[in-house]
Amino acid sequence: MLEAFTAGLLLITASELGDKTFFMAVVLATRYPRKPVLIGVVSALATMTVLSVGIGHFLMLLPQFLLQHLPSNLAFLAKITIQQVAALLFFLFGLKLLYESRQMSAQTDEEVRNEAAEAVEAGERKFQQRNTFWKIVIESFVLTFVAEWGDRTQIATITLAAAKNPIGVTIGGILGHTICSLIAVWGGKMIAGRISEKIITIVGGLLFILFAVLTIWLG
Repeated sequence: MLEAFTAGLLLITASELGDKTFFMAVVLATRYPRKPVLIGVVSALATMTVLSVGIGHFLMLLPQFLLQHLPSNLAFLAKITIQQVAALLFFLFGLKLLYESRQMSAQTDEEVRNEAAEAVEAGERKFQQRNTFWKIVIESFVLTFVAEWGDRTQIATITLAAAKNPIGVTIGGILGHTICSLIAVWGGKMIAGRISEKIITIVGGLLFILFAVLTIWLG
């Protein structure tokens, strides 16, 4: 469980810091009171973490199902462990991130921030009522949840939960998201211009490759 917690904390923090949802939290915190923004953002990311872990845990049960239902001539597929599949996904995703980092230009950080601001503005047009506490919470929740769906952190969480203790991944993932959200909401405006999306992507890619090796080694 400790290994799963550590993996979830490190991988989610490295993947989320400087991501689109991170900058969305920064933008929201500059327009609204910080407390409801933080509640909405953290609630959305925690919900997404629980859903992703659930999906990953379901995938972990597939080998047992295959053993019972596959024809005998295909039963060898069930012998491929979920750890091996997870390690392959970690490795491929790490390579993908490293490749993406090579394609990033000096304008990439500005583009990510602009995308986040546009997403918030689009959301504001859908929430025309007064800026009450719960309206801000709901808007922050919805915008963050939608932006996070299919993001690299969700894929990382699903893969981790399929290979490691789901409770540890859940706690580590939620803590990692909370740390990044706190940084974004309370200090994001000050440090947003100093975060390099390229460096964060490289670090994330290297971490994925490291976890691929550790998954095979410790699996």
